[in-house]
Amino acid sequence: MAPIIAIENLVKTFRYARRKPGVSGLFQRDFRSIEAVSGISLAIAERERVAIIGPNGAGKSTTLKMLSGILEPTSGTAQVLGLVPWKQRRDLAYRIGVVFGQRSQLWAELPARDSFALLRRIYDVERAPFARREEELVTRFGIADLLDQPVQRLSLGQRMRCEIVASLLHAPALLFLDEPTIGLDITAKAAIRDFIREHAQAEGQTVLLTSHDTRDIELVCDRVVVINEGRIVVDQPTDQLRRQFLGHRLVTLRSAAPMPDLMLDGVMRRAGEPHVAVYEVDTRLTRVDAVVEAALAHGGIEDITIEDPPMEEVVRAIYDANP
Repeated sequence: MAPIIAIENLVKTFRYARRKPGVSGLFQRDFRSIEAVSGISLAIAERERVAIIGPNGAGKSTTLKMLSGILEPTSGTAQVLGLVPWKQRRDLAYRIGVVFGQRSQLWAELPARDSFALLRRIYDVERAPFARREEELVTRFGIADLLDQPVQRLSLGQRMRCEIVASLLHAPALLFLDEPTIGLDITAKAAIRDFIREHAQAEGQTVLLTSHDTRDIELVCDRVVVINEGRIVVDQPTDQLRRQFLGHRLVTLRSAAPMPDLMLDGVMRRAGEPHVAVYEVDTRLTRVDAVVEAALAHGGIEDITIEDPPMEEVVRAIYDANP
């Protein structure tokens, strides 16, 4: 089956003018170029949920804007749903949903319900199927009590839920999300992540997401593409990424009495509470089950939790390995 997104050697160069020093700078400019995206090649299959991550200026948002037809590349090719985005932007718009964390597709002075009605006209969706889908999404995202309030009066978290519903009303096959949880509190972030993941799984929807928040990556996506200085440096499933870049696990022990340090190779105790001990285990030197056996031998264990390291540590390790 052909990929839903196919990119080959995609390049985007921005040209900008810099004023020359002195009086001559009033009349002359020094023109320079910066390459934001430097030959990216990528294929994404239907139903995949892919995160594009990287430091500021890595080229994440620029890539997303080219794939959605907002920007035209300097060179290279791309097809999205069988269309060339910057040449067939209108046709593509009917088949994708886009959410930019700092840009709104809702009318600030209007209630969200009226914006949804306008979007039905824009996307030319028949009234009955649109009403069914709107009711389903409003229920799933829990925004029924927000629909009749002007969008400008909503909190950021409330608005973002409405933004995501708006992007899904025309039943797009592909969803682009650029920093969808930026600026939100912890509760709002968790709700939006759950909604996106559950909806994509239920609808078989393909998702391409950019984010600086590692929890977005962990909880929404099953594949991670790491971009640095406009180039792809890593492209792997999320679980494999953890195993390759951090060969350790976290073992948390709750005990009736304080736990001593475990004298095992590759096992380091992190700071914790007297009755809660967290051990970082290098699985290349000591197996997790050996750590558990050693802990149980001390007695008084009430609970054991074994976890992968936080994604923040994975990303930090990736950047260290790919400066």
